[in-house]
Amino acid sequence: MPSNTIERVPDNTAEHLNEAILARTARSVLHHARHRDRIDRRLRELDREWDIERLLEANAGLFGFLGVALGTGVDRRWLGLSALVGAFLFQHAVQGWCPPVPLFRRWGVRTAREIELERIALKALRGDFDDAGEDPSRALAAAAL
Repeated sequence: MPSNTIERVPDNTAEHLNEAILARTARSVLHHARHRDRIDRRLRELDREWDIERLLEANAGLFGFLGVALGTGVDRRWLGLSALVGAFLFQHAVQGWCPPVPLFRRWGVRTAREIELERIALKALRGDFDDAGEDPSRALAAAAL
């Protein structure tokens, strides 16, 4: 049975890559616990960070269009690229995995949920949630890291 939408990419990612992504997030939170004046800037960076779904969609659109353009202008065999991209996108929608996912995860591309966990922890450090901002471990716990 396929994973739920929230966990399907991490469920289909090698555990060491998931751990590396989580460790990078934890390092960021701990860094910002020591440099609280930088939290707002980091939150703005997180607002601009592309999650893996957005990256996959953008790449599918780009390569799908490229396949059609090359298929009509150069050689119709290029239409196979569009078909392949469509198949990959469908596979990802159903399974949460397709061939580009392991590459993107190796590059450290996070899911929307992973990005949101960092955002919640930073907001907790900033004091947005009760008094959790006094202790980095409480901020990490607030984000379930």
